[in-house]
Order: sequence, then structure tokens, then C-alpha cells
Amino acid sequence: MPVHSYSRCWLHLVWATLDRRPLLSKAAAVKVSGYLTDYSREKGIYMRINFVNSDHVHALIDLPTNRTIEDVIQVLKGSSSHWANEQDPLPGKFGWQRGYGAFSVSHSGIEEVGGYIATQEEHHRKRSFSEELKIMVERYGLEWHPEENR
Repeated sequence: MPVHSYSRCWLHLVWATLDRRPLLSKAAAVKVSGYLTDYSREKGIYMRINFVNSDHVHALIDLPTNRTIEDVIQVLKGSSSHWANEQDPLPGKFGWQRGYGAFSVSHSGIEEVGGYIATQEEHHRKRSFSEELKIMVERYGLEWHPEENR
């Protein structure tokens, strides 16, 4: 008798560059974005959208049943930093900062979150990444740790 597993677990993932420095030019960010899209597909992770800013990334994924959040983050951050250093899209050594944000998204909210991710440049004309992340953390009822988020 076949056993079927059905899952839809949307996550809004956010992570930063090393020391939250603006390491990525627009051209490099576009290349990293394309890499993340292609690599996630290759690894069986459906990434609906991502946006790579100069100092952080937003991605909306459907978490596969055979992966944990930590595993997906490790796969995406690890492979993309390795790729960026091999491709040399920017001067100096590239890396992502430790830590991440993973926020659940209801199925009915994916269009709104996808739109938010697509319009990142506009959002960051009004507020910094730290301000944005603080709002997200508090919206989800989590405790903001300012000493870790400078």
C-alpha cells in the first residue's frame, strides 16, 4: 500500500553578509541570486523568489519534507559563499554571517511576502536591514537581541 506525504511549509528566510557589510555590488548580487535559484532547484528545494541585497538575502522557500531548516540554511549559505569565492564576483574573501531568520508564512500570505521580497530595494530606502529584521523578529513574538544585531 503506497504511503503519501503531503507538505506545504513556506518559510521566509533571511541572512546577512559577514559583519553585515555591503559586500555585494548589484551585478554580484544578481549573480548570487541566480546561483541560489539554480542550486536550490538542483537540491530539491523549491525557492519561489529570492532577493540578494548588498548586505543580506531574503528567500521564500517551501521546506522539503526530507530537510530541516538548519540543513537548508547550511546548504544555501555554504554553497553560495563557496561559489562566490570561486567565481570571484567581488574583491576580497566573501562570507555570510552566522545566524539567520526563518519565519513561517501561511499559504494565503505567499503573494504578499513574495511581493515584499521583490521590492527590497524600495523598502531599504526607508529602513536599514537591522531595523527590518527587528520588526520581523518582534512581529513573530521573538525576543530581539540588539547586542547580536549591530
